Amino acid sequence: MANLETLMGSLKTGSFGLAGFFTGYADYLGECLKGIDLEQLTAVGEIFLRARTDKKTLFFAGNGGSAATASHFCQDVAEVGRKAGKEGFRVLSLTDNTAYVTAAGNDYGFDAIFTNQMAFLFQENDVLVVISASGNSPNVVKAAQLARERKGIVIALVGFDGGLLKDMADHVLRIPTIKGEYGPVEDGHLIVAHVITAFLTARLQTSKT
Repeated sequence: MANLETLMGSLKTGSFGLAGFFTGYADYLGECLKGIDLEQLTAVGEIFLRARTDKKTLFFAGNGGSAATASHFCQDVAEVGRKAGKEGFRVLSLTDNTAYVTAAGNDYGFDAIFTNQMAFLFQENDVLVVISASGNSPNVVKAAQLARERKGIVIALVGFDGGLLKDMADHVLRIPTIKGEYGPVEDGHLIVAHVITAFLTARLQTSKT
């Protein structure tokens, strides 16, 4: 199975056009998704459900494309209760308050943009979902450290070799790719988010509470 570098090379040499690249990319992404630890995925789904039952908050954080995924994931989970006609999930995206993020970054440093928000909000048994292709972004690493100090649960969506978050998180969903292949990792993370959201919706639709 060709990796992204091989596919890009074929595109540059004219071996195939956009349609061929799309087909190869989709095939490669499918292979990457097969590398996800399904036991970890199952555990994450149950943690989300338990957080709802226990009225705990799910926090989401990431940078760049992963910030967009964090916001998207949070919004989707926020809608689950309404779609299922049941009590929903308590969720908060730490990437969405632009005024606060830029103020904290300016006044305290970019490493503090998530932990400053968590300081007065994150409680024991709350859940932090950190999204980072490298697993090494300092601000999400610090967020994970704070969550662990507060006796929370850390879920990491990572890529490549998993980075620092691989050994810090309670549960890891890793898209295994060659280092630097951000596109397939970010695509994979969004697919995982949609799969989890669909699972949660189905479970609530068939539950009594």
